[in-house]
Amino acid sequence: MSDTRRRSPFSRPRKDDGPRATFRQLLPYLLEHRGVMIGVAVLSVVAAVFTLVQPLMIGQVIARVESQDPLGWLIVLLVVFVLLQSATSAYQHYLLQRAGTAVVLSSRRRLIRRILHLPISEFDARRTGDLVSRVGTDTTLLYAVLTQGLADSVGNLLIFVGALIAMLVIDPILLLTIAVVLVAAVGAVTAFAGRIRSATAVQQTRVGELASGIERAIGSIRTIRASGATAREEEAVADNAQAAYRAGLDVAKASAFVVPVAGLAMNVSLLVVLGVGGLRVATGAVSVASLVTFAMFLFLMIMPLGSAFGALSSVGQALGALGRIQEVLDLPEEDANDTVRTGSAVPVLGSGEPAIAFEDVRFRYPQNVVEARREAAAEVQSSADDAHLASDLASASDGDVLRGVSFAVPVGSRIALVGPSGAGKSTILALIERFYDATGGSILLHGNDVRDLPREALRAQFGYVEQDAPTLAGSLADNLRLASPNATDADCERALRAVNLGHVIDRDQRGVDTPVGEDGVMLSGGERQRLAIARALLSAPPILLLDESTSSLDGLNEQRMREAIDAVAQGRTLIVIAHRLSTVIDSDKIVVLESGRVVGEGTHAELVESTPLYRELAEHQLLV
Repeated sequence: MSDTRRRSPFSRPRKDDGPRATFRQLLPYLLEHRGVMIGVAVLSVVAAVFTLVQPLMIGQVIARVESQDPLGWLIVLLVVFVLLQSATSAYQHYLLQRAGTAVVLSSRRRLIRRILHLPISEFDARRTGDLVSRVGTDTTLLYAVLTQGLADSVGNLLIFVGALIAMLVIDPILLLTIAVVLVAAVGAVTAFAGRIRSATAVQQTRVGELASGIERAIGSIRTIRASGATAREEEAVADNAQAAYRAGLDVAKASAFVVPVAGLAMNVSLLVVLGVGGLRVATGAVSVASLVTFAMFLFLMIMPLGSAFGALSSVGQALGALGRIQEVLDLPEEDANDTVRTGSAVPVLGSGEPAIAFEDVRFRYPQNVVEARREAAAEVQSSADDAHLASDLASASDGDVLRGVSFAVPVGSRIALVGPSGAGKSTILALIERFYDATGGSILLHGNDVRDLPREALRAQFGYVEQDAPTLAGSLADNLRLASPNATDADCERALRAVNLGHVIDRDQRGVDTPVGEDGVMLSGGERQRLAIARALLSAPPILLLDESTSSLDGLNEQRMREAIDAVAQGRTLIVIAHRLSTVIDSDKIVVLESGRVVGEGTHAELVESTPLYRELAEHQLLV
């Protein structure tokens, strides 16, 4: 049956069996807490000894009752052993819970660190909700590995072997009759363990898709409501929930056989013991006390067997989840292939060199990003509301985005990048910041190839304002201190007033601690953009990269913003992307881009005369 469920944009092609992990990959998570694990193993052995002694003592009690001998201290000792076994098991349970929680914590910390250091291309190709699901849901399944029978396997093995030996001594014939039942149960559970792991991997993938769908719907709720698309989004997310439900049923079906096997083995074995054992008591082959003792050891042997079955099931589920965790952990970090040690001090200032220079730069997005964008384009192609998005994504995914781009930005100058959508303007800023590396040519910072500089040192030279710069949940000061953690409240206030956000401070008695809400919902679009600019200005970098920084401002605030930028631009280099030419006509140089190529360079007046594309843009905006 074909899968016709609607998927969210930017989802990746599915692999229904999901990534797989091996038990060897699980061991480092367990061995990281080897001290607690050893303590649990020791306690499980002690508890096993207390447990194995009890049937023997009960057999002695029954034998003494039959022979009418005094019980003496047997009852007291039996109660003491029961209490000791309970106390030991309770503390062992606490250690297991603590170790399980610690495993989840360590796995989450590994994942968080790796995710936050992944190349930007991975974020462009993957869904945010799926990554969140791996940190939250997948890591939780590792908890079950310790708390459902694996860590106390030493004690359980001792109980199993001890009970087996005791039963062999009491009545080997009776033991042989139930051995067939136990062997069959173990074989069946082992056969189903692989199916549980595969089904769990698929389930976790579906849960990741559900989280991604919810994240997309909530993050775009205003646009969805305004577009009348609430019902369609509800259906899409509901389909994801249904898919997760069906995957959960597959896990339930695979594990439904495993869970009752221990109980079934116990019931059949008990019936065998009662039937065959009763006949042997009747013939005088064994005594009633021996039969009772045998039956108790049977219970003790079945208990660790059931625990082992549960451990196999939980390990299978954990390995399915660990496969998804390991898939992210195996991804290289952003600076994995850099030849310069991260954090090393590398001088970037050169004598007489341009601040930034592009020399025959070519760039093509990585294949995983291209595939994600093509799939996104296909997903939205059928929607008239999203037709423009489909067109943009399809064109951006086809071939080189930059085709031999060359230009220079002198120190202290203001350079503007203009051109139609998809011309490669934002990609140029992304390459300067080394979110991606050029696939051909060179990008120089004061004469140094940016690929020879540590990313941290390189990015410290720039203040970067994205076209849709995010506003972090928290306060105004929290957003400003993202790039300047040591900035004072006074510094924050000066930066806010410099970009005409003084009224936001004045309208709330908390000042720079005024909350902005989730995604800056308590600010207007223009205020969010000015806040992003204030954040860049506060860090006082030598080079400012502004991507459509005034696109959300009205005429008055645009003029004030230009004045603020003019004030802080003294002694700094600016590279500005703008569709509204009125904001950049006074730039020292304007670089005109079309289809990934530079088609013109010069001042506004020069380009009006020399470059047809620029002249057309200027005419449409009534600037000529």
